[in-house]
Amino acid sequence: MFDKLREIEKNVSETLSKARSLDELNEIRVRFLGRKGEITTLLRGLKDLKPDERAEFGRTANEVKDHLEMAISKKINDLKRLEMETRLQNEKVDVTLPGLPFQRGGKHPLSLVTEEIREIFTGMGFSVAEGPEIESDYYNFEALNIPKDHPARDMQDSFYISEEILLRTHTSPVQVRTMEKMAPHLPVKIIVPGRVYRRDDDATHSPMFHQVEGLLVDTRITFGDLKGILMTFARKIFSEDLEVRYRPSFFPFTEPSAEMDISCVICKGSGCRVCSNTGWLEILGAGMVNPRVLQYGGYDPEYVTGFAFGMGVERIAMLKYGVNDLRLFFDNDVRFLKQF
Repeated sequence: MFDKLREIEKNVSETLSKARSLDELNEIRVRFLGRKGEITTLLRGLKDLKPDERAEFGRTANEVKDHLEMAISKKINDLKRLEMETRLQNEKVDVTLPGLPFQRGGKHPLSLVTEEIREIFTGMGFSVAEGPEIESDYYNFEALNIPKDHPARDMQDSFYISEEILLRTHTSPVQVRTMEKMAPHLPVKIIVPGRVYRRDDDATHSPMFHQVEGLLVDTRITFGDLKGILMTFARKIFSEDLEVRYRPSFFPFTEPSAEMDISCVICKGSGCRVCSNTGWLEILGAGMVNPRVLQYGGYDPEYVTGFAFGMGVERIAMLKYGVNDLRLFFDNDVRFLKQF
């Protein structure tokens, strides 16, 4: 058995010298040192030896086993180091080569328009306010003079989470939230950009869209102030010779109310599907803040007045860039977005 042990040790050394891969080394380890390997088989024969031979053979076998394990481990490390050196030699990078070209991204057209609107109004002294997109029925409707049985709710088909919680249908709730925080201090002069949600989906509507709300509350605020602010805005974001008209309208949270239209830039006023063949596109609604809304916000309507307006960012962007379908803004078509 001692001769067999020395023969195994010699065979392992010769086999190791010829091994050229980690897989071959693993096969060698299993062949000689595995559970069914040659050394393990020899050790099972210890019971057949005399007691004095058994101790000596066991000690010698363990020494051979340890030596072989060390030799195999060393060979594995040598092969790994050789493999790494080969990879480094073959995969080296020539730092003098020109870099790979890459495409630079850009801002979404709706982001560009929103930023421009913010700049125009902050330049006129407005500050930017924010509010939650998941809103309570109280702030979204009741505090804006739209009680639960009011027919004006039919104009805003909403996404309700519960009977009292919904996705906000406009940015107007921030009006009352801001007035509550600021009352009785004056003036309240804010714009509120943000996302809103309604169950609409066609060429001019989307279930999720963007609005910019405006509110100014102070003493001696008139409808003339509202027209002046909005005309300044329209001339800055479009052009000085833009055709604008105001139409009487109704909003529960403003009194009196109006809608501001701009001549359709898609068809130049001749009529198309975007403007419903009228030649005009409504871009915002506005009016003097209803006295009841002022009271909800904590202000005395006998002492202060104010105006409010709200516009869809998508409508402004369609007019500004000549886009004839609102859904293009949300298709994520790079060919469309690269134009901006």
